Amino acid sequence: MQGFIISLNRSRDEDLVVTILSDRGLDTLYRFYGARHGVINLGFKIDFEIINTIKSNIGQLRDVVHLAYPWLSNHHKLRTWQQFVALFYPHLKESEESGSFYFELLDEAASRWQLQNPQRVAIESYIKLLEYEGRCHVEAHCFFCDTPILKEVSLIRSFLPAHPNCAHTLSISQEGFTELLEHHSSLFLSDKEVERVWLVLLEGL
Repeated sequence: MQGFIISLNRSRDEDLVVTILSDRGLDTLYRFYGARHGVINLGFKIDFEIINTIKSNIGQLRDVVHLAYPWLSNHHKLRTWQQFVALFYPHLKESEESGSFYFELLDEAASRWQLQNPQRVAIESYIKLLEYEGRCHVEAHCFFCDTPILKEVSLIRSFLPAHPNCAHTLSISQEGFTELLEHHSSLFLSDKEVERVWLVLLEGL
């Protein structure tokens, strides 16, 4: 089985409680510390097995193989990836059935991470997530005053649009916002605008 580590917490000694997002959903597993174990980290894609025992109501993580990407050696790309992946645990932890969508979304993003600006990949992936969950606001109406946005737009959490003077945050172009919504593309956003949208994304999915 394959999945992405979206949460990693230390238990007693060096043992770990690991939450993995696979195409079947979330698995929270226990990993005993041992010299034979390879290093795992938040955001890693792994191949693994689950061992269930009658002694515990949480399965054991076994036979872990790290499925590495070439960009993992780039500290900036890795850090950005870990920030993005960490957002999925609080978003999905209460879900009874997460399905394969979220795994496939991360899988696609990871394959693009080396080739594009990671923040752009994350933003474009998030728009797909909002659309999938039915939370994508396609009409350019201000979240605060409920009137049309005719020029530049500010985004707040969940990429809700607002007038810059209502949200009191920095804006992006209307053209860039429309392209992002309609085509899941950040093509018309400048690097500075991408940085602004990325900071909004970090507030939570």
